[in-house]
Amino acid sequence: MGQAAALAHGWEKDPMAASADRYSTVAIALHWGIAILVLLQIGLYFAADSVEGPVARTFIEVHKASGLSILVLTLIRLLWRVRHPAPLLPATTPGWQRYPARITQALFYVVLVGLPLGGWAASSAAQRPIDWFGLFNWPLLPLPADRELAGALMQMHENGAKVLYVLLVLHIAGALKHHFLDRDNVLRRMLPWLPPR
Repeated sequence: MGQAAALAHGWEKDPMAASADRYSTVAIALHWGIAILVLLQIGLYFAADSVEGPVARTFIEVHKASGLSILVLTLIRLLWRVRHPAPLLPATTPGWQRYPARITQALFYVVLVGLPLGGWAASSAAQRPIDWFGLFNWPLLPLPADRELAGALMQMHENGAKVLYVLLVLHIAGALKHHFLDRDNVLRRMLPWLPPR
C-alpha cells in the first residue's frame, strides 16, 4: 500500500509518532492503560468500603499498588508528551471550548500525579508498608511517623478523588460530544480500532 493510501486510512509510517488524525501508539497505550487503572482504583475503593477484614485490606493494598502504577505511567506520559505533542483540536472547535479542554487536561495530569503522591505520603506518615503486587515493598517517603499528618493527607487524598470524578465526567462527556454531535475525529484519534472520518 502506498504512503498516500496509508495516510488516507490514518495509518502512520512511524507508529510511534502522532499525526493530525491520531495520537501516537505509545500515547494511546498509556492513555488506556491509565484509564483502566483509574477505573480499577474506583472499584477497589468502593469494594474495600463494603467489606471488612482481610479482604478489605487486600483491596486497599491493590489500590495502593495500582495508584503508584498510575503515578509512574502518568510521569512517563508527561515525558512522552514533551517530545511528542498531541494532535490539535479541530479548527472548527470554538475558542470557548478550547480553553476548558486545556484546563481539564492539565487538571487531569495534576490529579493523576497528586492523588498517588498523597496516598503514598499518607502511608508513609502512618508507617504502613506498601506492597507492590507482592513483588516488593515500595519505599516510603521520608516523613515523620505522625497519625494526625497521615489523617490530614488521607483527607486531601479523598477530596482529590472527588475532583477526579468531576474531571472524568467532563472528559467523557466532551469526548462523546465530539463524536456524536460534532462528528469529528477527537475521540477516534484515541481509539486504535476506529479510522478517522
